[in-house]
Order: sequence, then C-alpha cells, then structure tokens
Amino acid sequence: MNVCLKAAVPEDKETLDAYWTDEKRYPFLILVDGKLAGFALVNCYPIVDTEADYTIAEFFVMRKYRKRGVGRQAAFQLFGRFPGKWQLKYYLENRASSVFWNRIVGEYTGRAYERLQGSLKEAGADAARTVVLLFECGEARNG
Repeated sequence: MNVCLKAAVPEDKETLDAYWTDEKRYPFLILVDGKLAGFALVNCYPIVDTEADYTIAEFFVMRKYRKRGVGRQAAFQLFGRFPGKWQLKYYLENRASSVFWNRIVGEYTGRAYERLQGSLKEAGADAARTVVLLFECGEARNG
C-alpha cells in the first residue's frame, strides 16, 4: 500500500479559500495508491498561548482506510515535512481521535510531548473536554 501526502491545489476544494491565499496555511490530500483517502489542514496559528510553528487544524481519513496505517503514515509525513514545534487539539469524547493522536505523537516523539486539558480560553464551557498536545518534531522519519 502506497500512502502519499499530496499538496492540494485550489481546484481541489473551492470552499477552503484561506488555504489558497494565506501563506501560513497548508492543505494536503491523503492518497492511497493514487486514490483519495482523506485530507489534512495544517496552519501556523497556535491553539494555546505557547510557542508553536504548526497546528493540525483538520485531519481526516475515510473509514475504509482506517486501521490500515494510513493515518499514521500521513501524520508522520506531515511532521517530517514541517520540523518544529507543533500543537494539535481533540475532544475527549472523540475516543478514536484521543487514542490515535496520543499513540501517533507518542510514537513519533518517543513520548516527549505535553498534554494540556482545559487550557483553551476561547473554548469557554468546552474547555474541560478539550485536549491540546504540544510536541516538537525534528527531521523526517519513515512512517
């Protein structure tokens, strides 16, 4: 199975205008053997008030490609493409997301990451159910 992270182009999705005009936003399509399997949106806008170079705004893998290592490979490719300090957010009630991101970030960083819960000021009442992972990525690693 060949998982490829393809930089998206404006023709791929009209409704994501900011990702085509803002130099601090990076859209990607996740392809498996040349077929669309998901997408990832990365930007340079921190989620919490700590230093960050990159944030995963959205990350989606189609159900039929889950549990096959596609998300892992795509995440590893993103982290390798953008070395630096990262932040990503998920909600506690999204059990699959919680398990996935803690496992993937832990594996990529050798468990060298920080987990913040309830630290989003703008989340208001949702802050208690929000988790942000802070971590740093160096050179590209094989996924």
